[in-house]
Amino acid sequence: NLGGKKWISGIVMWESIILLNVISLLASKLPIDNYEWSTWFNVDHPGGRGDYEQLDAIRFYYRARVCETPRALEARTTDWVPARETGEKVHADPTVGFWCLNEEQGLERNCSNYAVRFLCPKGNSLNFQDIWSPWTDWGPCSALCGQVGVQIRSRSCSSPSLLCNGPKVERKECHGPECVTDCALHCVMGRVNAECNACMCEEHILLGSIRGSGGLIAEGAAILGSDKLLTLTDHNGHFRIPGLCPDGNTTLTIRLQGHATQSVLVPKSAERTTVVSVQLKRTGTGKIFVSNDRNGSKLMCILIFRDKLFHNNSLLERKSDSTLVLKKLHLEHAGEYYCRASGQSGAIKTKPAMLNIIGKSSHSCNPKPDPHLIRLPHDCYQNSTNSFYYDVGKCPSSTCVGQLDNGIRCKDKVAYCCGVAKMEERHLACQGYQLPTMVVTECGCQKCVDTKAIVHGRAVAADTGEPMRFGHIFMNGVRISRTGYKGTFTIHVPPEMERLVLTFVDNMNTFINTTKVLPFNTKGGAVYHEIQLTRKKVPVTIRSSETNTLDLGEVEGREAMAHIQIPPNSFYKENGEVFVGDVNASVTFLDPRDVSTAAAAQSDLNFVGNEGDTLPLRTYGMFSVDFRGGETNEPLNAGEVKVFLDSAQVMMPEHLRTMKLWSLNPETGLWEEEGSLKLEKKSRRKREERTFLIGNLEIRERRLFNLDVPENRRCYVKVRAFRSERFMPSEQVEGVVVSLINMEPTAGYSSNPRAWGRFDSVITGSNGACLPAFCDEQKADAYTAYVMANLGGEELEAVASTPKLNPNIIGVPQPYLGRLNYRRTDHDNPRLKKTAFSINLAKPSPNTAEEANGPVYPFEKLKECEEAPFSAAHFRFSRVEGDRYDYNTVPFNEDDPMSWTEDYLSWWPKPMEYRACYIKVKINSPHEINVRSHNMGGTHPKTVGQLYGLRDIRSIRDMDQTAVSAVCLEFKCSGMLYDQARVDRTLVKVIPQGSCKRDHVNSLLQEYLVNHLPLAVNNDTNEFTMLAPLDPLGHNYGIYTVTDQDPRTAKEIALGRCFDGTSDGTSRVMKSNEGVALMFTCGGREVTRQNFFQTLQNSQGQIATSGRVEGRQNRRRQRANASRNSQRRSTRDPKGRGAKARN
Repeated sequence: NLGGKKWISGIVMWESIILLNVISLLASKLPIDNYEWSTWFNVDHPGGRGDYEQLDAIRFYYRARVCETPRALEARTTDWVPARETGEKVHADPTVGFWCLNEEQGLERNCSNYAVRFLCPKGNSLNFQDIWSPWTDWGPCSALCGQVGVQIRSRSCSSPSLLCNGPKVERKECHGPECVTDCALHCVMGRVNAECNACMCEEHILLGSIRGSGGLIAEGAAILGSDKLLTLTDHNGHFRIPGLCPDGNTTLTIRLQGHATQSVLVPKSAERTTVVSVQLKRTGTGKIFVSNDRNGSKLMCILIFRDKLFHNNSLLERKSDSTLVLKKLHLEHAGEYYCRASGQSGAIKTKPAMLNIIGKSSHSCNPKPDPHLIRLPHDCYQNSTNSFYYDVGKCPSSTCVGQLDNGIRCKDKVAYCCGVAKMEERHLACQGYQLPTMVVTECGCQKCVDTKAIVHGRAVAADTGEPMRFGHIFMNGVRISRTGYKGTFTIHVPPEMERLVLTFVDNMNTFINTTKVLPFNTKGGAVYHEIQLTRKKVPVTIRSSETNTLDLGEVEGREAMAHIQIPPNSFYKENGEVFVGDVNASVTFLDPRDVSTAAAAQSDLNFVGNEGDTLPLRTYGMFSVDFRGGETNEPLNAGEVKVFLDSAQVMMPEHLRTMKLWSLNPETGLWEEEGSLKLEKKSRRKREERTFLIGNLEIRERRLFNLDVPENRRCYVKVRAFRSERFMPSEQVEGVVVSLINMEPTAGYSSNPRAWGRFDSVITGSNGACLPAFCDEQKADAYTAYVMANLGGEELEAVASTPKLNPNIIGVPQPYLGRLNYRRTDHDNPRLKKTAFSINLAKPSPNTAEEANGPVYPFEKLKECEEAPFSAAHFRFSRVEGDRYDYNTVPFNEDDPMSWTEDYLSWWPKPMEYRACYIKVKINSPHEINVRSHNMGGTHPKTVGQLYGLRDIRSIRDMDQTAVSAVCLEFKCSGMLYDQARVDRTLVKVIPQGSCKRDHVNSLLQEYLVNHLPLAVNNDTNEFTMLAPLDPLGHNYGIYTVTDQDPRTAKEIALGRCFDGTSDGTSRVMKSNEGVALMFTCGGREVTRQNFFQTLQNSQGQIATSGRVEGRQNRRRQRANASRNSQRRSTRDPKGRGAKARN
């Protein structure tokens, strides 16, 4: 008797030769005329645990092709080799099916791919009365009232010489008598069950198939009804539930680890069998939408699942589901509030919202302005302060409480910020003239200036700089923009967004999909980012029916970091169907042992912990996979892929225990755990035995994976950026992208050679930036880092570390500076770039007073780092100061659009619409000449004769003509003033600083000025005066105009066009003869008096001038010519080994 035992009770196992001989013998003794063979079936493949040609699974797909009780079966491989000739251990039972287990076939050998057929009766002619005895009557039902039981009947084999085929005992479900109950449930179909919570249909069977994300088999999925477990899916992802009523009202819940819970409605049907198919989706990280009033009176959390509110880390008890309203505020209500949501997929926590409580009679905005020094022109030295600086005051751009009304909610209808309430005009005594300036005398709560955060930049190849042309940009799974021909892009950041996650997709399939978390300026304005893309590896062709191994490692001459192994028959189409044939496999590995790849790292290497906190990861490599059908090019998924990480490449022993596999969620930019890795010894080439960290993963809709360890030794590093190397507090630059590359620990401690482990970027604000980093308290050089800064593609310079360290200039006192081992990248080789520095990340000791005040802060002191005063230790970067000076009568910080002030004399009359204007001037002179634009009100009655501002800049010598130079000079554009009531034609004077004569005025420009009256008087041949044009004229006139929502962006674009001498191009090299508006000839005698820039350098009252590198002035002049002919520096190579030498 080959049947008779249930699948779950186990089947006796035979070797294939014995089993198939028995089956053939049985078939030969049967009255063959009454039987026929079915078609061949192949519903499973030997991936995973083996090949299972199970009768229930065959019936699921081909119900009409196989009989109820087959009498025999035959098995062959898909290459038509009979099962008895394969030498493999197989199992069979005509009533159950055929199966082969991979684990029984020996080392590194899997089962063949088998097909089976069954011997079934022809029609209803089956008669085995001569072999089997008649069935006995059905026994009594074992069920109590309202329950399901079993009835049994049996028969015996009456043949002494032949084996009888078929079951000896049969069982069937039966139902007990109806219970006497007051149940009010009425069933449209079937009857009420004993619990009175569902309807039962004894004759109906529900068959189902569950697929996971990517179409892979969902083994072990739980099927629940009314929160009660009904069954689990088998190894094929199938399930079978008898007794459910197909009345259209029954809902099943499906749960599978790593997937979102899904509900499915059993369709209404009159058939005895119903089939459902469900594909699950991957679990996503939860999202919390937070709304809080600017005055802090209400905090709302909108969540999909359970949420909790915390105040100063204490759980708040409340009745409302999502909204916390604080009434009758008291001081104890002040502090931090945050939401934490939890669900089956984990927890997520919001950033804290700070609530400050002030008295009714107190000011939410301090009326006393903060000090703010502005730099004065070179001929305006102030004896009262012994400097070229003057304090004009400023108001902090913080939110405040506006006009409260009697509404139900104490919420401002519009946003209020601390701004200028009163200003007064003062006149400063300069050499031969009075300089007007507006000084803030009182601050107050004003309507906030409208600002918009913008991210722009270029998407280029990390290796060659090739642009990604016309690629798509996605945010939250939705395409929002695309790159241009040169890879440029501009993204407007939505309001209230805290974390900007963008995915760049290359239509040409040259680069891998790249997800970046881009920092932006929350105050508004534009931030430039260069997105470095990893080139996709050339695909190799592999066979889906074979075991394939692909190495992961990109450093030449070094062992592979890891490799992945794909078992045979592991590829699936997106609909779940097994793929057979050639596969084009492209696996691109980002090797952390190559420091130049750090900038191409995806996301920001963070994950969400069990408590909802965002935590950092340290990477051992990222790999992107792309599997496609060889002929159809359709994307393929893969299941049961093994990852082998060479343990010899992991130099920190504690990381061997915590290493995990992660995949990137492209919508959140967060890494999500795929599984852990375990240590095992394996033989490799030449019988070499090695220890590997081995893990499993399934390649589905996500294609970027990471070998990472969570790291808890964390700190913050304080960095500030400045306009010049005078390092004045008032000259700090906002909007600078400061990046930190965490390096592998040093030799002798944990690792050698070195590798990068993490890449972070932060935007500087008014008080600098705090960069996250790994650090160690026990050993100062356990972790090191490279730090660099970038502003709109321009790399800022770090403070020099040679010929000796100067703590006053670097910004860090001794002895902590020595422990940090500060080194600029040109410390040992002056030919290298000066745009980065390296430090030891020595965690400050709590027992050492010198280390308690920065620049490295413990992780738990982020707030202290962010609010540190200027006197606290910090590292410094400075812009390479060009020969340029800007002065505005009404002070305005172009890095902070919220500093704009409503005033008729504002240089930029309308926020969010910044219009930059330049005029190109050619100078015939053997020397470089300083040129000034003097800008006054021209036609508006409120501003006529009053100064808007000054612009000074030095001309740039032509690279081919030694006696020719040119300058692109900014002037204030004509147009509406801030009240938008009347235009003003700005009166602009272009004044070369020296003995010069105006030779030529562009004829088209002159004609325009004549035809658009009034016409300015131009009697002085040493200068040029005009009422600035209202129209954006273009390069034919020598005038260049650009309007943008960010002032710095508008100026950069206009300046690039002016350099190029075109209206649509851009250049970093001055083209002296192209698109010129004015021409001056200046005397050959060099001016002996100090020019503006020399005056600033030698002025009294400057700080830290003694430590400057000699030859700075010569290098500035050289940079103005030479650097514009070079490409922008690359943040990928902090040491700049490929850079040319500079004097």
